[in-house]
Amino acid sequence: MSIVMELPAATGPSRAAAQWFPVCRLSDLEDSWGEAALVNGQQLAMFRVGPENVFAVSHADPATSAHVMARGLVGSRGSTHTIASPLHKEVYSLATGECFGDAGLRLGTYPVRVVDGAVEVAL
Repeated sequence: MSIVMELPAATGPSRAAAQWFPVCRLSDLEDSWGEAALVNGQQLAMFRVGPENVFAVSHADPATSAHVMARGLVGSRGSTHTIASPLHKEVYSLATGECFGDAGLRLGTYPVRVVDGAVEVAL
């Protein structure tokens, strides 16, 4: 039996053009801790929040382009899971990439799904 959990992202490839790439096992991701991943030439930051919420965002800080987002601080604003940049502490939604402090900044986000315990990202 195949179990698929799809967690859509607001920014990233269109569904028609997306190709799914395996990244890691769900069990490889620690709760509320980021991991950097190189997927098909893209530097991503992967986050697991709770038992089933998995997010993939650009590893590049939108304010500086430095690849540091996997080292950001995971938190929340209400029911929205967030990541704070380790450089300038700008806070972004992990689901949509929206920046709460500067509307001119946006963090790239990517669709994620979990298939039989394996995390896949669409690029």
